[in-house]
Amino acid sequence: MKQFTTISSLTTYLEEPISKGLTIGFVPTMGALHPGHLNLVKRSKLENDLTVCSIFVNPIQFNNASDLAQYPRTLELDLKLLENIRCDVVFTPEGTEMYPEGQENTLDIDFGTLDKVMEGKFRPGHFKGVAIVVEKLLSIVKPSRAYFGKKDYQQLAIIKFMVDKTGMPVKIVPCETIREPDGLAMSSRNVRLTAAERNLAPSIYQALVAVKEQAGQQPIGILKEWAIDKIQENSAMKIEYFEIGDKETLMPVENWDHLDRSVAFIALFLGDVRLIDNIELFS
Repeated sequence: MKQFTTISSLTTYLEEPISKGLTIGFVPTMGALHPGHLNLVKRSKLENDLTVCSIFVNPIQFNNASDLAQYPRTLELDLKLLENIRCDVVFTPEGTEMYPEGQENTLDIDFGTLDKVMEGKFRPGHFKGVAIVVEKLLSIVKPSRAYFGKKDYQQLAIIKFMVDKTGMPVKIVPCETIREPDGLAMSSRNVRLTAAERNLAPSIYQALVAVKEQAGQQPIGILKEWAIDKIQENSAMKIEYFEIGDKETLMPVENWDHLDRSVAFIALFLGDVRLIDNIELFS
């Protein structure tokens, strides 16, 4: 596995495989890798000639300074994990490499309502930061395919929209959420949960599954109220939002006329740790 820390060294290395027409798969991450990330890398290796994984904790997508400071950084372990699954290339730039002093970081795209609801409402500026760094990384790596997990469903929608608007020649590949045996969606933030909080965490997915089982059988408003009450039976959980939205527009749906387009989304604090999850109600 080859590691690069500068844009120039990575692009120079990739010139040859690109010129030969080899396919490049790309998995952008912020490190603290878990089996969900590794699954993306493994899929990329199956579908491409060369796989690149990036590890970069993107500061401009954090609207909370303490959240950025507490985000787990485990580069040495991450590199070992990638080596073990034979990732071809890893890109580990510093912040000054990605955002040189004096360089303006903008992306002139109107996302409409995609970045205004749910995460966009509670984390202002978050998706602007995500879109800027992903556009930058895609421009550097020039992959044939880029892999993203469905756990960050809204992020995935934003990235697909951005790629469409910019005309980037890359296929965005959505990948299913990887879960712990008890149902908790794998996340780098899970390591911050106390033992007691970790024992409570599976109830998030259990509630989502129950919502899926009841979808179409009672009014959406009543089902949402039930889900919120169910999760907040434990005082350690504080829901930020629970929404049932359209799978593409992400806008709230008010009835079951299009059940095949409905997704349940949740964000909550379990203790001090913010977790998100979702479930497609039609699959």
